[in-house]
Amino acid sequence: MLSTNKSGISHFINELLKHGVEYFVCSPGSRNAPIVISLDEHPKMKTFVIHDERSAAFYALGMAQELKKPVAVVCTSGSAVLNYFPAVAEAFYQNIPLIIISADRPREWINHGDGQTIMQENVFGKHVKFYLEIPELLADKTKIEADLMQSFMLCNGPSKGPIHFNCPLNEPLYYTTEVEGYSSERYSYETKKGEIDLNTILPTWKDSKKIMVLIGQMNDSKSLQGLLSKLSEDSRVAVLVENTSNCFDKKFIHCIDRTLNSIKEDEKLEFEPDLLITLGGAIISKRIKQFLRSVDQLTHWRVGIDFPEMDTYRQNIKSFEISPNSFIDVLLTTETTAINSTYGFKWRQLDLKIQDKVELIKNEIPYSDLKVIELLLDYLPESSNLHMSNSSVVRYCQLFDPIHSVTYYCNRGTSGIDGSTSTAAGVSVVSANKLNVLITGDVSFLYDSNALWSEYIKSNFRIVVINNNGGGIFRIINGPEKSNQLETYFEAKHNYSAEKICDAFNVEYHALRDVDNFDAGMRDFYSESVNGRPKLIEIFTHHLKNDKVLKGFFEELRS
Repeated sequence: MLSTNKSGISHFINELLKHGVEYFVCSPGSRNAPIVISLDEHPKMKTFVIHDERSAAFYALGMAQELKKPVAVVCTSGSAVLNYFPAVAEAFYQNIPLIIISADRPREWINHGDGQTIMQENVFGKHVKFYLEIPELLADKTKIEADLMQSFMLCNGPSKGPIHFNCPLNEPLYYTTEVEGYSSERYSYETKKGEIDLNTILPTWKDSKKIMVLIGQMNDSKSLQGLLSKLSEDSRVAVLVENTSNCFDKKFIHCIDRTLNSIKEDEKLEFEPDLLITLGGAIISKRIKQFLRSVDQLTHWRVGIDFPEMDTYRQNIKSFEISPNSFIDVLLTTETTAINSTYGFKWRQLDLKIQDKVELIKNEIPYSDLKVIELLLDYLPESSNLHMSNSSVVRYCQLFDPIHSVTYYCNRGTSGIDGSTSTAAGVSVVSANKLNVLITGDVSFLYDSNALWSEYIKSNFRIVVINNNGGGIFRIINGPEKSNQLETYFEAKHNYSAEKICDAFNVEYHALRDVDNFDAGMRDFYSESVNGRPKLIEIFTHHLKNDKVLKGFFEELRS
């Protein structure tokens, strides 16, 4: 088998395969030549070339999300590696096994004026779970294999997250040699089996009359969904979810903000829990965070292996480093004395009431961002992947009932607008038989337009850009709308369109400007692509109306 003549690199690549790394997103360069030569010549490695390093890292992030396995990004030395940082931070806070492989100049040339040379050692700091320098030439095979095992235990073991391999390389860079074939061996890792000391939870569990289970972002899990459904049959329990939790059941409270909005001040105590159990990752709703932070005498149980120290609600917290399934299963098999409580019923009753109200008023919603989201969700094909960009789009989507056959994605680790399109594109590349629909704002799309600079994205990727000429979120949240700097510094008002960007990247472009042509526009958008490339539809709304419509929607629900 042909590979680079740098033995440390060729051995490193073979070891990556043993750890289950088969997908690599590479960006062009020179210093990384030994790495990409080894990858391209390897019969088992799947490589993709994305020129923009920032976009490439988010592509790999999306691939790892969909494949549920490690995916690597490979770059040359210098500033190239710094462009990975947004995706690295997202992977860290979303617990995604992203592998960073950076070429580097030899140590003796750092800070001595050599081109494309920066201080790459531990450049990501605490945002990666492990840093390792890979030697150019193989000297101690046992040590590098032990170091790799340690790194992958932290990256793809019970807890997951990004790791960084830095490869200082001397010239010449392009020589090759024959090496032994790859091994079919695959490493496995110990599974962390958390245990619960029942004595520490039974008194609280048995005595609690108002129990809220709040589910954050997570992968689709039918087994956990079934356990939570059983738990919600307990009259003391209310299960609150967001669509990013990918947990669906008619007994769950799916649209937290619209339900919370309808709780009157004199009813607040009735809906406050005395025990809060949280599972999963980030929560989108600011309302529920404020609601729970204001509760007196609240016990909080945080369940999960990752970030046990995370105290989102500033309450009396106890962390259980155990899988959510195991924890809920223990609760279900624990006998409790029957307590007369209607807490779960109260939440569900209010939620059903609001659902009925939404059905009554949604046809009266005027043309706006809110109306566009409502219609887009109605037209969304069954069993597709829905990717929501951050800022206003993901918040609007939480106001309408989720579609049970759809899988929901959003970069909620750091909640940045950068990389939304690239991440969705990455998912689409490794899920060729599934439709991937991205709903994004204009600023987020323009920011990440290099995501379209790719030969790998095909007709299974559809992009909806809601263009309200700026960052509409800043007219919704409190504060910026009263500032003299609103349009220039916060909203970043503009008059740009996606049309010419689509021309540049051979993406089929459509546009909509009103509700009258929505049906025809959606049928065209979801019809077969003529050239096998993605389609994009740009829907224009008026930036001065959107915040008023949204506030009116909440007022109507509350009345």
